[in-house]
Amino acid sequence: MAEVLLGLGSNQNAKVVFKSALNSLQGTFGALVLSPVYESESVGFDGDNFLNMVVQIQTHLPVGKLLETLRAIEDAHGRDRTQPKFGGRTLDIDILTYDDVVGCIDGVTLPRDEVLKNAFVLRPLADTWPSGLHPELKRSYRELWSEYDKSSQNLWLASLDD
Repeated sequence: MAEVLLGLGSNQNAKVVFKSALNSLQGTFGALVLSPVYESESVGFDGDNFLNMVVQIQTHLPVGKLLETLRAIEDAHGRDRTQPKFGGRTLDIDILTYDDVVGCIDGVTLPRDEVLKNAFVLRPLADTWPSGLHPELKRSYRELWSEYDKSSQNLWLASLDD
């Protein structure tokens, strides 16, 4: 069974969408391990703030089938794939890591480069899996977060409660 870390993001009805998406993920994959939820400004475009978090699942699905399953969950939550890459969205689920796999598998680059580029991915990883190792660099998420330029992106804790 593969251990997979997923990045979730939303800036459209995000609290409701996240709660529903987490229910869908749990119904599909079973037990989930959840990071704290963070709010951040949009990156790459001017838009509403995003909620982001990291979710750990375990699955027997190969990467390609996992991607199909995650896209179906996104679509069920109103994901509009006709919108620009950098734009608002109801739900984005990215495969961040799949075990310790490094490389392009079924069109998915692993580990996802956003792990090192975006505070809204690296911070939840450091909070929840501090001693976890980046599959390619073999350095802990705690160490990578400690070296991250925290002035580059504003990020703050959020809640899914109303």
